Amino acid sequence: MKRIDLAALRALAAEAAASPRRRKNLNLHETLDDPIQRLCNAFEPGTYLRPHRHTAGGVWELFALLTGRAAMLTFDDAGRVTGRTELGAEANYVVEIAPATWHSLVSLAPGTVLFEVKRGPYRPTGEHDFASWAPKEGDARAGAFVTWMESAMPGARAPAPV
Repeated sequence: MKRIDLAALRALAAEAAASPRRRKNLNLHETLDDPIQRLCNAFEPGTYLRPHRHTAGGVWELFALLTGRAAMLTFDDAGRVTGRTELGAEANYVVEIAPATWHSLVSLAPGTVLFEVKRGPYRPTGEHDFASWAPKEGDARAGAFVTWMESAMPGARAPAPV
């Protein structure tokens, strides 16, 4: 039996906080080829998850909040916010992202951990499935983009094209 307790979530969040990318995952699936990918994802404030989509294989993603606070944003092809769902103790706990939907996640509190489920096998996101209207990871403009996502509401358009 696999089990994730509060101590494991806290340890994972601490690893994320110490990581240069400010995030860390704990896989429950045995291999990247498993047909169902199951993992805990710790996201600390300031981490940048470039908006992306999954066009190959009809991959959907389900996120369930375990600790902390986060916001899931969806976008249209031009980078306009089409949806925002805040996940937290006083709000929503689970979101599911449909295949081929532009999306990103932003951490709103230290110690944020989500449980993620999606169809496998794992395939890295191809460059064509990363949003051209958002900075690449490591780009100096990524921090400003994260700050924008922290409060961006439906109808808002991503900052100036990059």
